[in-house]
Amino acid sequence: MSSAPAIECVDVVKTYEEGRIRALNSMSLCVDPGELVAVVGPSGCGKSTLLHLIGALDRPDSGEIHVAGHDLAHERNLDHYRARHVGLVFQLHNLLPTLNALENVQVPMFELGIDAAERRQRARRLVALVGLEERERNRPAQLSGGERQRVAVARALANDPAVLLADEPTGSLDSEAGRNVLELLERIREEQKMTLVLVTHDPGVAERADRIVRMLDGCLDEPPARMPALAPPTLQPVQSYSSGV
Repeated sequence: MSSAPAIECVDVVKTYEEGRIRALNSMSLCVDPGELVAVVGPSGCGKSTLLHLIGALDRPDSGEIHVAGHDLAHERNLDHYRARHVGLVFQLHNLLPTLNALENVQVPMFELGIDAAERRQRARRLVALVGLEERERNRPAQLSGGERQRVAVARALANDPAVLLADEPTGSLDSEAGRNVLELLERIREEQKMTLVLVTHDPGVAERADRIVRMLDGCLDEPPARMPALAPPTLQPVQSYSSGV
């Protein structure tokens, strides 16, 4: 692996409602290239906010975020950054309902100006990669929930990103479909040596990661430092009393 992290967040702060809500509170995180990291924690702890900032869907109030060698604080064209360097998979697939599977996968390619012939060829390869070559002409309404999410994974891979970000990718699926999508993500990550960060509430999903990052109140929930062993209490001798009778 490269010595430089694939993702590095340093003292990242993000607030909403003019500072009244602090979603991230001096959050710092490093992810190695090719690593699979699961981010877990209670609702509202900042998991999705962290993923959105890494994916440049929003900007932090302060702190530094570096992804695939790019300093997001100084990245002028975030749309171009998203299209070229990160893939995004959400709990809800967010497919365009009027486009079929093949067309949905091509959408991110327009940002990079890829010509029509290459778009179609690349989309067909990705749809086949997720096992839907026989469904490529179907629109989202004609696909099952698991199939729609697989199309969303193919779309996230459209521009060969270095980093894949998945926000509850199995959260809206039944157990079998969720398992299939997770196995797909794991296989793609292994084959393409891709860095994968996923947010999940499912302990079974988290356990399959290389590392589990726990968040609480907008920052890492670090385990407490070991407390020094306490000396055993001093036992006082039991006094014997006589009734005097």
